[in-house]
Amino acid sequence: MYSLEGYGKMIADRVRMEAYAQAMRQTVKPGSVVLELGTGPGIFAIFACQLGASRVFAIEPEEIIQVARENATINGCLDRIEFIEELSTRITLPVRTDVIVSDLRGILPLFERHLPSIVDSRRRFLAPGGILIPREDKIWAAPVEMPKRYARIVGPWGNNCLDQNLGASHRRAVNTMQKTCATPEELLAAPQLWATLDYTTIECPDARGELRWNIEREGTGHGIVVWFNADLADGVSLSNEPGAPEAIYGSMFFPWTHPVPLARGEIVCVQLEAKLTGGDYVWRWTTKVTSANGSGEVRNSFDQSSLAGSVLSLAQVRKMASDYVPQLSEEGLLNRQILEMMDGHATLEEIARRLAVERPGQFACWQDALRRASALSQKYSR
Repeated sequence: MYSLEGYGKMIADRVRMEAYAQAMRQTVKPGSVVLELGTGPGIFAIFACQLGASRVFAIEPEEIIQVARENATINGCLDRIEFIEELSTRITLPVRTDVIVSDLRGILPLFERHLPSIVDSRRRFLAPGGILIPREDKIWAAPVEMPKRYARIVGPWGNNCLDQNLGASHRRAVNTMQKTCATPEELLAAPQLWATLDYTTIECPDARGELRWNIEREGTGHGIVVWFNADLADGVSLSNEPGAPEAIYGSMFFPWTHPVPLARGEIVCVQLEAKLTGGDYVWRWTTKVTSANGSGEVRNSFDQSSLAGSVLSLAQVRKMASDYVPQLSEEGLLNRQILEMMDGHATLEEIARRLAVERPGQFACWQDALRRASALSQKYSR
């Protein structure tokens, strides 16, 4: 969930804003019906009205939607925007839309449930011949020499003033992707296309592919950097590639287990995989560095995964095992009791007063119980 400051940074990103505005100028016509996924403070929903849209559906599950409503009121278009405070996959719309606008990416388009949301909205909400913004994302990668960035990742775990062996932390650090801002001069080989996300046809949220580079200059490889090029509309694109104007997205750095001296002509192969698991992606990058002499000798190999970078206790891992037999904790029992009391008849105050009587050891007063019930109401009630 973004803060208001975070949304402000997105709006201040002129590269992003101008590209989306130009794409909408080309596609939103007077009388258009528009859907914005993840409206945030409502900027693009309001802009659609300014372009002549007759009806706009602005979907946003977070509380920032209240700011969007207020912005729409100030701009005189509240009567044409229907704000829906829910996930897009949980709603229905009364009509099909002519245009769907979204920017649900993180650093990369493969982010949380971005792709399933796009696929679902395209199937259920887009009219025949309707337009998606963006239309397509292409994801590129290249090996990089980034000693300072790499040092910030591994340095704290290799050199510490207490002379401790922090190898366990180091292993996790090198299996964790990091946002970065690479320059063309840091690339050790020409960029290679890894994946194309065609939003007009895509169905599967996962991506997998092999990347192969011939090293073009001598240097030290520290990992690979990954970025996207977005096709928003005819002649309108957006990119966070190395050397592009600075934008809010940045690019993603996948570090290697250790730096690798690379000579010109050597071959680097990376099998890169992103698999949506639950609400987020698990990334795996398997690397082989082959000598330039034609022998096929593998000089270095790494098998890394964001799962290996996760910080999970054994107790928490055990609770996710398929053969684990779960039993509600006291906290879970309390939440279940509160949820069962939300039967559509009792007010939150009535629920809270009853909890205070039945659980005096947990709630000093009914107002304490009200805070607990209100939090669950915000999350689960309708």
